[in-house]
Amino acid sequence: MSYAAVLRVPHARRTFGAALLARLSYGTVSLSLMLAVTSATGSYAVAGTVMALFGAASVFLSPLRALYVDRYGPRRALLPMTGAYAVLLGVLAAVTWRPGASGALLGALAVAAGACTPPLGPTMRTVWSELVGTREGLVQRAYSLDGVAEELLFVSGPLLVGVVVQFAPAAFGVALSAVLVAVGTAAFVASPAVRGLTGRAPGDRRRTGGASPVRGLAQPVVAAVGVGLALGALDLLVLAFADARQHADAVAWVLAALSAGSAVGGLVNGAVTWSAPARARLPFLAAGLAAALGAAAFAPGLLTLGAAAACAGLFVAPALTTAYLVADETAGPAFRTQAGAWVNTAVNAGLSAGTAGAGLLVARLPLALCFAVAAAPPVVAAVWGVRGARTTREAAPGDGAPDAARESDPAVGSTSSDGR
Repeated sequence: MSYAAVLRVPHARRTFGAALLARLSYGTVSLSLMLAVTSATGSYAVAGTVMALFGAASVFLSPLRALYVDRYGPRRALLPMTGAYAVLLGVLAAVTWRPGASGALLGALAVAAGACTPPLGPTMRTVWSELVGTREGLVQRAYSLDGVAEELLFVSGPLLVGVVVQFAPAAFGVALSAVLVAVGTAAFVASPAVRGLTGRAPGDRRRTGGASPVRGLAQPVVAAVGVGLALGALDLLVLAFADARQHADAVAWVLAALSAGSAVGGLVNGAVTWSAPARARLPFLAAGLAAALGAAAFAPGLLTLGAAAACAGLFVAPALTTAYLVADETAGPAFRTQAGAWVNTAVNAGLSAGTAGAGLLVARLPLALCFAVAAAPPVVAAVWGVRGARTTREAAPGDGAPDAARESDPAVGSTSSDGR
């Protein structure tokens, strides 16, 4: 079964295309906002603070925003969020269009905008689960396709900003991000596949049989944190490695190798029909990432480091896709968006913490040892995952694989941005 089968599902192309258009804004907004704030204030410190506030509000409030999507449905929840988010981005664009903007005002606007960021990635994964239903293998392929497309958006978004700033102020990129998310989300919620998702009334647990929305999420969330910590550290370690060899321009190529490896790994992962359930596969994917990062510690030069980064990338998209699958199977239909948002939050929080931690390590430890330390979080996630999978099997010895269980009931299973 090919990826074409996923896109042949009724309404899939229209819905997915609209979601990608909206999510492209997440690939353009960060760089645009950083450049615009820097230009308007003349201060890298203010720009860094504004971006930290924007990112923190967006990431850590993601599960709360996803709760509203699950409760009221994508149409009723996403339109107000997106409207507020787009308007606030428009205000940020206007304020940063010329020099002299107040740092305090920019910080307040950034927090407000981040708090309204619509959870388009988790919502699209919920829609995928509804679109493909019980069709064997299609959920895994849909999630893999979604993950690879998201990876490409976060590569192409900054490239688009690079073109824009050649002809217009960086604030125009912020305004463009507002237009993309507004138009894309409007098209997304207009899709028949999305209109049919009406959410659940507050306190209504009938669709889940009383299941907790967070029960069983520890394994995918820990795995996502481990992957995020490792990737956040790797970005800075690659820069330090290249600087030490007076080849800072090679950083982009090494990170491109990581992204390429991730895209290939994601496509292969989705194309394979796995016999083991997602919860059992997840620890091995985390361990594979750790092994590749450990190998990077022995890289003598940038070429071998790029090869190690590509090998690490082979496990990134599969690990995250599998974490989203486990979360989806665990939560059931009434809490899918929340479950995906928790995984998404874990990845993004790990990325930020990993970069900050690597910055402290580079100043104190040999670079090779820093790469080894960066491999530790996915090792911990793998060990945790093995224990969690074993506990799940012992608690439900008669259950089949989660993927197989889905064939009879999409809400049954032994077990997340953005994008955002």
